[in-house]
Amino acid sequence: MISSENSRPAAEGANEKEPVKIILAEDDKDDQELFIDALDEAQVPSEVTTVENGQQLMDSLRDKSQPDPDIIFIDVNMPVKGGKQALEEIKGDKDFRDIPAVMLSTWSHPSDIEESFEKGADLYVQKPNSFAGFVMVLKKVFFLHWAKALLRPAINLFFVSEKNTSESDL
Repeated sequence: MISSENSRPAAEGANEKEPVKIILAEDDKDDQELFIDALDEAQVPSEVTTVENGQQLMDSLRDKSQPDPDIIFIDVNMPVKGGKQALEEIKGDKDFRDIPAVMLSTWSHPSDIEESFEKGADLYVQKPNSFAGFVMVLKKVFFLHWAKALLRPAINLFFVSEKNTSESDL
């Protein structure tokens, strides 16, 4: 498990934002780095812990020496225990079910999106093809969806991709 502090204060003094505690479950090291770099570029003050599969994600959540995350990003396709299985365990556990869970996938197949929605995911994000796209998507997740969509989203707000995110949304 890798822990990375990506804290960038929004302002000095009393207005300084508390960093968002994030667990990123992603088996691809390049995608982990891309995610963390995009968060930094999007100016999301954060503390990111990375794990490489669904089993490590569950172990990390159950580790009482660590605080619960504010949000979890889960790659759908991972070895050992896949993202959908981990999501099902998270949403079935009274201690973790209220933590927002965002599914990440290169796929945008309607059945995958629907299944993730039914299992309780809060958002389904199609991984962008570019760094700029990843920055835009993360801005949308954190600045537009945090307040409204993560409070049990409507299906039309559930799927986020680079194609349905524009600069004018931000």
